[in-house]
Amino acid sequence: MITVKEIHSKSDLKQFVKFPFKIYKDSKYWVPPIISQELQTFDKKKNPIFLDAEARFFLAYKNNTIVGRIAAIINWLEVDGQNQKKMRFGWFDFIDDVEVSKALLLEVERIGKSHNLEYAEGPVGFSNLDKVGVITEGYDVIAPMVTWYNHPYYVKHYENLGYKPEKTYIESIFPFSNVNPETFSKAQELIKNRFGVKALKFEKTEDVMPYVDKMFDLFNESYASLSSFVRITDIQKEYFKKKFISFINPEYIKFVVDKDDELIGFAIVMPSFAKALQKAKGKLFPLGFNHILKAKKTSKDAIFYLIGIHPEYQNKGVHAVIFNEYYDIFKKKGIENCYRTPELEDNEAIRKIWKHFNPTIFRRRKTFRKNL
Repeated sequence: MITVKEIHSKSDLKQFVKFPFKIYKDSKYWVPPIISQELQTFDKKKNPIFLDAEARFFLAYKNNTIVGRIAAIINWLEVDGQNQKKMRFGWFDFIDDVEVSKALLLEVERIGKSHNLEYAEGPVGFSNLDKVGVITEGYDVIAPMVTWYNHPYYVKHYENLGYKPEKTYIESIFPFSNVNPETFSKAQELIKNRFGVKALKFEKTEDVMPYVDKMFDLFNESYASLSSFVRITDIQKEYFKKKFISFINPEYIKFVVDKDDELIGFAIVMPSFAKALQKAKGKLFPLGFNHILKAKKTSKDAIFYLIGIHPEYQNKGVHAVIFNEYYDIFKKKGIENCYRTPELEDNEAIRKIWKHFNPTIFRRRKTFRKNL
């Protein structure tokens, strides 16, 4: 007998966050979140996404033991602003028992129907900066901090419960040794001269901050044409600024501006924190913070988190300016591997940017959809 209970207390929410630690305790590839940060993500008083979205959290029990979890999400900017009548769900984990996954998804479907929504899709987060997709290929690679990991049996549960693949995302890797600076060094000089653009270098986080709002504006512009894109609001900008920017090495943030000092391109790279987070086991103290700081300074893996070019400058080679800036830093730091976080498989523009580096796809993930 499966019982599903909605979460209303902080103690239950903590159980919600900690449940994956149970089913992935023996996995070499799962990367645990920092429990305190995950709790803040779900805190309706701290995360401004809840000004435009709502979420309900559920735990599934079998014999008084937690066996699954799910977050049922409605992003009203998407539903009302874009007329996308979508019921989102994410943070969906469960033991290999289809009665568990079925009971949790029924809660999502029930909520969606009560709001006259047309379909459910997941796993997705609140917005485009959250994690996305269930792994369908590539289970034997450690998961970056910014993605979900899952057991192979998850996919069968979606299929058995009437969910169909909706979107496909790919993750790629290329060794830094694949990077031939001749493919962009001359080009970037031509681009700078032709369009009067320049790259900005940062050594201190405080020097980055004046440009961050413009970066999120450019993110909204450059990604607007992608399917299911939801704009980042001004209040969310402040939240992400505090949560992420101070956490990233300032030299790993690259901006390109035009002759009027207007931002036309950006990229954010992070060192890999995956192994450090595995050692931290969900806690910053007493030793977790030290593991993360060490990774920030010494990691030989670089994760390309975001890259965006203003629509007017796309296909004009601005990315060559960005790659030229990263080349010198990566070489100095001894970077060995470059990873790309999930990108829509049909995003041809982003794939063209990387073609000279001969990337290898190491993982695919999908979202699944069911009409309500």
